Amino acid sequence: ETTCCSFPYKCYFMFYNIVLQATQEELKAAYRRLCMLYHPDKHRDPELKRQAETLFNLVHEAYEVLSDPQARAIYDIYGKRGLDVEGWEVVERRRTPAEIREEYERLQREREERRLQQRTNPKGTISVGIDATDLFDRYEEDYEDMVGGVPHVEINKMHISQSIEAPLTSRDTAILSGSLSTHNGNGGGTINVAFRRVTSAKGWGEVEVGAGDTHGPLFGLKIFRNLTPRFFVTAQCGLQFSSRGVRPGITTVLARHLDKNTMGYLQWRWGIQSSMNTSIVRDTKSSHFTFAMQLGIPHTFMMMSYQYKFQDEDQTKIKGSETLHRETVTYGAERKISRHSVLGATVSVGVPQGVSLKIKLNRASQTYFFPIHLTDQLLPSAVFYATVGPLVFYLAIQQLIIRPYVQAQKEQDLEKQRESSASNIAKKKQEAEAAVLLMQESVRRIIEAEESRMGLIILNAWYGKFVTDNSRKHERAKVIDVTVPLQCLVKDSKLILTEATKSGLPGFYDPCVGEEKSLKVLYQFRGVMHQVLSGDTEPLRIPKQSHRIDADT
Repeated sequence: ETTCCSFPYKCYFMFYNIVLQATQEELKAAYRRLCMLYHPDKHRDPELKRQAETLFNLVHEAYEVLSDPQARAIYDIYGKRGLDVEGWEVVERRRTPAEIREEYERLQREREERRLQQRTNPKGTISVGIDATDLFDRYEEDYEDMVGGVPHVEINKMHISQSIEAPLTSRDTAILSGSLSTHNGNGGGTINVAFRRVTSAKGWGEVEVGAGDTHGPLFGLKIFRNLTPRFFVTAQCGLQFSSRGVRPGITTVLARHLDKNTMGYLQWRWGIQSSMNTSIVRDTKSSHFTFAMQLGIPHTFMMMSYQYKFQDEDQTKIKGSETLHRETVTYGAERKISRHSVLGATVSVGVPQGVSLKIKLNRASQTYFFPIHLTDQLLPSAVFYATVGPLVFYLAIQQLIIRPYVQAQKEQDLEKQRESSASNIAKKKQEAEAAVLLMQESVRRIIEAEESRMGLIILNAWYGKFVTDNSRKHERAKVIDVTVPLQCLVKDSKLILTEATKSGLPGFYDPCVGEEKSLKVLYQFRGVMHQVLSGDTEPLRIPKQSHRIDADT
């Protein structure tokens, strides 16, 4: 439930239908209007009088908070719970609003530092390489050795890496990482420890030491520095100790913002595989483009890649790239399959590596790779199955497993939310029904005044969940009638609702907790019918010419 406060259903700003930045004059005007509406002396019926006293006390309670600068500053930050703390242990009540906010921000920073020290930020990668060339590259004599004619598919390599960060202070971080690799029965592992210090707002430095059974001890140093707001440099040097001696290496990267969405990089590497690389990366809301060119030993190439981002809730992306000199074409797609998971597949076709399919699954901070080598040759059948196979498999899994699971999870979370808020909703419903009864006389006078000037008359108004999509006809609409509360808010032939959830307005309550809500209003202005459908948290101002219902439709 979206509210402007830290507690639900009784946000004073929503109750008064004013914005968070409302002036004292706007607050007083709203206070006088609600006092006239809910004053107990205006009602003779004992039950109505009792209900009026309850709502009148709420109006007065809200005004006492919002009209006092110190109390309002506390309320803005902590909500009503901050005002209810006896003695108010957090900060002194008599400080100015600016001092209260400053103290609150200081406490927030301290809490953030404590959370930072408890966080390890684990990251991991698991890669399982599969050799499936027997599916397409079989020789006739191999049939005699196969059991039942079944092709031989095997796992020929595996790589596992993991790292954790241990914040020591707000500026210092220790990083522990390790990896294990195996290929065709041979493998090894490494372990590294790094210490990183943020030296200033413009840069940081890192020292790393490591050891492994294949490469020997390692010592490295890395420095990052912002030279200007648009230009930064990264320098890295290392010493690799082995039985062949010491192998030094240096890598330098210069980067510059060419415009708001474009970065240019220049990289120079000296050591075991010396090279010079330049690249341009452009990243926008709808696309990602990369151009890179490298001159080096043993790899020299030019590469271009493009990725298109669909503007859908699943964050679907399609991508393609081409690498010259290596003669490789790569294409693929990725899509969000749950709140924390992204699934992707990439097909690589080239000479001499043949056809490969790589499946990638990102789950939070863990990444799983499944590179599948299909053939060493350029076979159309391998390209076809590498392209169509993952797509068919994904659609089947999406329909049979993922979609039902996500829907069930969503319904379960929604049910828990309803159960936890049931008592609050019941109380709010009672208050809303009482408020509507108390509004009747005021609404009658407002309608008479508006009719005399051919002003704004609310004919019907509904608030809640509307079902307009044909594919969701099985769902039940959950709406409440809010005609009387809306008419009560009309002043001088105008109705203005602020940018906040409407469930906190007098006479309103939430009929469908956790679900998307709207406000539908049918009204008459100057004898002409109008209609509007507004989102729950959208501001609304009527009348408007765009709401007019044409007589021809």
